[in-house]
Amino acid sequence: MQLKLTLLVLFISFLFASCKNNETDSTSTLTPVKHGSTMQVVHSDSAPKFTPDMVSNKRDFICGMPVIAGIADTAQYKGKVYGFCATECKDEFLKSPEAYTAKK
Repeated sequence: MQLKLTLLVLFISFLFASCKNNETDSTSTLTPVKHGSTMQVVHSDSAPKFTPDMVSNKRDFICGMPVIAGIADTAQYKGKVYGFCATECKDEFLKSPEAYTAKK
């Protein structure tokens, strides 16, 4: 009986320990970000990957958002790096990059 009780306690302890490892960081916060007419929610604890100094454009070609507001993705075209506020904007740019860079 004592062995069964000991095994049960060890098993329950193991379950609690493994569940604790799967918890998300409670210090992480979500920040709403306006993109065009829609709102997107992003984790504010994630460090920015790109800075405005790293890209050639000052505004997102697609939605017009200034790159100082945040760069979520980049694309390289003719030796230059361009920043975009969202992957969707980058994807739209890549459909016809010449048209957008000619307006610059």
